[in-house]
Amino acid sequence: MAGEAMRRRARGRTGSAENLVRLVAHTDPVALVGISLSILLSVTLDLTNAATGVESLLAGLMGVTISLVLDSLARAERRFHLRTLLDGPPWLVRATPQVAGALREAAERHAGTRVAVEAQRRFEEFRRQAEQLAAGRIIRPGDDDEDLVGATRDCAREMVGLTNVMPRVSGELSWWRGDVGRRYWEANVAALARGVRITRVFVYATLSPELAELVEAQRRAGVRVGLLPIGAVSPHLHVNLAVWDGSSCWEGRMTAHGEISENEFSVHPADVERLTRVFRTCADAATFAG
Repeated sequence: MAGEAMRRRARGRTGSAENLVRLVAHTDPVALVGISLSILLSVTLDLTNAATGVESLLAGLMGVTISLVLDSLARAERRFHLRTLLDGPPWLVRATPQVAGALREAAERHAGTRVAVEAQRRFEEFRRQAEQLAAGRIIRPGDDDEDLVGATRDCAREMVGLTNVMPRVSGELSWWRGDVGRRYWEANVAALARGVRITRVFVYATLSPELAELVEAQRRAGVRVGLLPIGAVSPHLHVNLAVWDGSSCWEGRMTAHGEISENEFSVHPADVERLTRVFRTCADAATFAG
């Protein structure tokens, strides 16, 4: 019985400590500092006889009251800001409480396990991707052509592109021969059929028969094709890019072996302006047939 009573008391103390931790965690730092200073002021006035006991108590209570009022105002501001954030598309309003609740449950119910660590990691990844979307950017793996092909299908007036063809062990034109390149070219052909003007510059190290054949095939299809030797421009212009209607763009981030490892689609004006400037610089230095 005594042991059980001691365990209950221990659990009670643990529960009290946890409640105190929760209270501190959910209290605004301004309120905590204000309350602490108010208590310190009251005790100091009383111990130094600078004020009577009643005056010291009133001074402390006044400080605590002001701190709590400030805390209440801060909480109200945060709640208003949260309501403003959730005043958006219906799918966002419905899903946000569910997502937040699931992550909190995972972190608290499985605290100290890999589940809690993974919950935090996934949340941080989601936050990073959300920030990219807010900036107008979508980043996908190198084999995901959804934005490259989709934006070409949506293009209404003009498309410009820059393709770097570098010698590789597996051949120069493997990207164009692969699934992504074929789908992209099919979208190009469809865009040409509906009247879209397409200009593409190939930056090359060697004008091989395979590259010459690809260039000729695109010219016959209606693409205005330019050729640019690799040494004619600065190395920082050796990028793969596309710009659609002057309003959206794509850049393929390449590995050291010349393989596209990451696709970045963007509608951010600075990105569109930067890639448009890169294309124009290369186009000015390129040679166009006819």
